[in-house]
Amino acid sequence: MVLKTMGPLIGALAGAGLALFPFSRPSQIATLPQQSYASDLQLLAKRAPADFRPDGDLSKTVWKRANSVKFDHDASGKSHYPEVSTRVASVWTETHIYFALWSRYDSLNVYEGEDPAAERWQLWDRDVVEVFLNPQPERLNHYYEFEVAPNNQWIDLEIDKTKEPFNDATWNSGFEHATRIDAKNHIWTAEVRIPISSMNVIAIHPGTDWRANFFRAAGNGSDDHRKFLAWSIIPEGKTFHLPNRFGILKLVN
Repeated sequence: MVLKTMGPLIGALAGAGLALFPFSRPSQIATLPQQSYASDLQLLAKRAPADFRPDGDLSKTVWKRANSVKFDHDASGKSHYPEVSTRVASVWTETHIYFALWSRYDSLNVYEGEDPAAERWQLWDRDVVEVFLNPQPERLNHYYEFEVAPNNQWIDLEIDKTKEPFNDATWNSGFEHATRIDAKNHIWTAEVRIPISSMNVIAIHPGTDWRANFFRAAGNGSDDHRKFLAWSIIPEGKTFHLPNRFGILKLVN
């Protein structure tokens, strides 16, 4: 969520529900004008034969048959980091949308000794994968954010860019998630299952297009030394929260 920090100032802003790059002002985020979508990247999400519970094991047949996208560039698209390349796949059923994420790593940066069952504010200050999902693309500034860390800590947020603060951590999707760490091959995996009803979606059908973006935060130290990756790049922005840059999640059979 946060790509850069400015010490105590950013901490204060984050406490108010804002996630910014350097030199961004709260008013710049809250008053962004309505825009049309500027990305045509696509991920095809196939229908899964049945619902299943996440366990972090991505060797399942459903994921072997799924389409996926891979990215290793930073959010601006200017720098590449193959050592933390990330792959994402998605499938769906009539009641849930699923995501699988494979993340290469050179080190892991997590909150130690905390209960992974509890939602963790500012999880983005450590290693995470992030799914930004908009199942109602006509509402460009309203979407949902799901984050999972290598140790299975999590947070989910309802985002409404017309409000201040724009991120509501009291919203609870009831999404399920599981992670595994393959230390030998330096890959950690995350498996996510989101009930569509939590996002006010009554039914989904083949041929439906949602909007989505996928992000990765990795590395130790201050944000100046960390890596922040995005599937659909945001070259003009100073925050992950530029929904007009979301790509297309196309639901197919």
